[in-house]
Amino acid sequence: MNLLITCQRNLEEQTIDEIRNLLDEFGDSNPKISKTEFSGIIQVNTIIDTIEVITKIREKISEEPWLIRFCSRLIPIQKECESNLNVIRNEIAKMIFCINKDQTYRITIEKRNSQMKSQEIVTHIADLIPNKVSLEYPDWEIVIQIMGKITGIGIVPKNSILSVNREKRLDSC
Repeated sequence: MNLLITCQRNLEEQTIDEIRNLLDEFGDSNPKISKTEFSGIIQVNTIIDTIEVITKIREKISEEPWLIRFCSRLIPIQKECESNLNVIRNEIAKMIFCINKDQTYRITIEKRNSQMKSQEIVTHIADLIPNKVSLEYPDWEIVIQIMGKITGIGIVPKNSILSVNREKRLDSC
């Protein structure tokens, strides 16, 4: 999985069709797309760079906002691992080289079917990074998507997570 997409519950099939058509138009005619065990969450594995996918969908929203009807949020995932605090920490430790010393970051955690405590995760990850934290205007976002036994991780530049409705509102201003 390299992209998570949220949608309204019970609209997963329409969301899958929508993202499949978009990815086909962008150059991936055979992405692997499936529902997760969680209602309203789709996982995607595409050959196209996820940041490029999000950029192209932003352009679509700007040009033809009515075309994106079912996708709510698109979250880039760079690594998939076991939902274990030490495993998550070790995977992030391998990935943080992209954050320069003078750049800020924030940690965003979403948990589904997990007993892990968000504060404990944040503490373990923040211990790895000497940089300043910026909750409102970070240069980088450390994304942790816990879904039961599997966790998706990404360290992405600011504004890499796409909220379709928010983008449509910003675009209409």
